[in-house]
Amino acid sequence: MNLSLSDSSFFLKDRPEVLVGRLRSGHSTVIKFSHRGDFLASGRLDGTVVVFDVETSGVARKLRGHTRQVQSLSWSSDDRYLLTASHDWKCILWDLQDGSRLRTVRFEAPVFIAELHPKNHFLFVIALFEDQPQLVDVSSETPLKRTTPSTPKRSQADKESGGEKQAAQDAKNTTTVATFTSNGDHILSGTNKGWLNVIDTATCKTFYSTHLTNSIVIYIRLNGKGETILVNSSDRCVRTIKLPNFSSDGFDWDNLRLEVEHKFQDQINRQSWNHACFSPADGEYAAMTSYMNHIIYLWERAEKGSLVAVLEGPKEELSVVEWHPNKTFVAAIGVDSGRIYLWATPTPQRWSALAPDFVEVEENVEYVEREDEFDIHPIEEVHKRRLDAEDEEVDVLTTEPAKAESVDGQFRMPVLLDIEASDSEDEMIAIGAGQFRRKSPGAGRDWGDEGSNAPSGDERKVNGAVRGTNGNKRRRAE
Repeated sequence: MNLSLSDSSFFLKDRPEVLVGRLRSGHSTVIKFSHRGDFLASGRLDGTVVVFDVETSGVARKLRGHTRQVQSLSWSSDDRYLLTASHDWKCILWDLQDGSRLRTVRFEAPVFIAELHPKNHFLFVIALFEDQPQLVDVSSETPLKRTTPSTPKRSQADKESGGEKQAAQDAKNTTTVATFTSNGDHILSGTNKGWLNVIDTATCKTFYSTHLTNSIVIYIRLNGKGETILVNSSDRCVRTIKLPNFSSDGFDWDNLRLEVEHKFQDQINRQSWNHACFSPADGEYAAMTSYMNHIIYLWERAEKGSLVAVLEGPKEELSVVEWHPNKTFVAAIGVDSGRIYLWATPTPQRWSALAPDFVEVEENVEYVEREDEFDIHPIEEVHKRRLDAEDEEVDVLTTEPAKAESVDGQFRMPVLLDIEASDSEDEMIAIGAGQFRRKSPGAGRDWGDEGSNAPSGDERKVNGAVRGTNGNKRRRAE
């Protein structure tokens, strides 16, 4: 086997550099990588969910069940199940083994976000618009919904000093985002008054609350190890906070103090952040997109939390940004077009890996011919050398597992060969800002002769008009 053509130094780089490609299947509104990074789920404006194969950039699944824009996506830990939430007031749990709807749950309000439990794919937490958040168990056909609190927990001293006015203000808190900790024992929720609550999953009681800002908490994201959270709020500031192990024996909730590690903000333009995410594993970097901006900001967390790089993108605003869980690979959505843009590190190719005797040179060198290089050998000897070179043992007995089978307990999504048209960019025509229509099937060809290069109907009309105009000119000249 030949060695890899990619330069090994590529894998040592820890952040992407340039725009390398784009994906499209309809107008995307939200994206999410699977835990192993094999697939990228995309929720569309029309309610369809498309699952891309990252390796081939092809469409692996199309899931149709929502009637309005998809709001959030959440993968199960084994990447077999996908939870989707939409503006049509319902959540759907999909089984990617066959693309079927495992559960469908309806709510009494639009959905902000829904997140699956990291160990139980039949349990998820959901934040609703102007309604109380809920912990939903769908292990049976009839979902079991438990309301989780939005009111922050205060100490006894604060309750006595604040009085009824403070209690009335706390009662106005509504949860805008919720997610599980890495082990699923606790829920992290943010409110419209800037509070961060830690809720016990088993009892649905608030164990701890801290006030981060006076603005709305928009988004909460954990890093790969679950040790740090990233909190995006409407005060144009993204905060990172280190978390202790809430599940440790004898954890002291009374003396818990969550301190902000870094604050990322645009000091010059004071732009608000659309979305933010961590780099893989320990989250050394944070990638962010901002309002009315076409670039991605990369901030480091190691020391001062400074801006280290800016990824130039397309000439349109970027919304949701996601970092691949294993590679230096970033995907983001264009707001106007709904395309998914991809950033990575350029891969210098190693052509010397094509053959052992291939040598790369920095400049032209004089070639020295070997003495026997162009000698004419008998046909029998040439044939014998060819057979010796092809004399390689081929293993025809060992079988590799199919992609649909599980390897080491990991789910592999089966390949479907009857995927419908992927709505590729070649089939779409821009007719306005953020507006597209399908290209006509007969554009550019004559229906009477599909194989000919005859002009289309529109072209014939234009040519006819030109010929008629020239004829009129000739008649007037006569």
